[in-house]
Amino acid sequence: MSNTKLNAAKSAIELLPDSGAIGLGSGSTIAIFAEELGRRIDSGKANISVVPSSYQAYQLAIDNKIPLTNLDINPELLMTFDGADEVDKHLNLTKGGGGALFQEKIVASASKKLVIIVDESKLVDKLGTKFLIPIEVLPFSLGVVKTKIEKLGIKPILRQAQKKMGPVVTDNGNFIIDLKFARPIDDPEDMAIKLKMISGVVETGLFIGMTDEVHVGTDTGAYVLKK
Repeated sequence: MSNTKLNAAKSAIELLPDSGAIGLGSGSTIAIFAEELGRRIDSGKANISVVPSSYQAYQLAIDNKIPLTNLDINPELLMTFDGADEVDKHLNLTKGGGGALFQEKIVASASKKLVIIVDESKLVDKLGTKFLIPIEVLPFSLGVVKTKIEKLGIKPILRQAQKKMGPVVTDNGNFIIDLKFARPIDDPEDMAIKLKMISGVVETGLFIGMTDEVHVGTDTGAYVLKK
């Protein structure tokens, strides 16, 4: 287990409310967080239920005996704990490396507070520095979306499945296109709007202005970035 991820998860868990409904994201750091959450619930220190943002998050909840709820029962969540692929100096995020960006954004938008848990390697000056930017698209629209993306000067790459022939299929039955930019993104908010306005784009992996806190793990501890 990475000390950086463990320290980030330990830092974020201190924000956990005593009771209520929260969102649970995906990723290796969130898996560590879920283990600690499960222990707190089992010991009676927390009365928490979670809305999982993906099948992976759902399985984390099941494995750690965390009670489940949904957005029909709890349309307003106290907070969501999630990871990120990149975090810029304004706390904007790149997410979707695991393909769950659409549901992750819905759960985050339903939350009063979004808490991101990462290690220092995820911090960047500008989004698009280390990772491609994913978008979720309707399969029917694939050709149209790719053409319009190319006209923006961006290279679209259809994400291919591992150990399965063909493209990745999301939890919602859609495809993922990873976008390769010629350079890091200067104005991620403007780019998010341009991408979202393309018919067939269900959601983008640019999470703009949504984050309240980022807990950053190091080898020796953690620190917190806030708005």
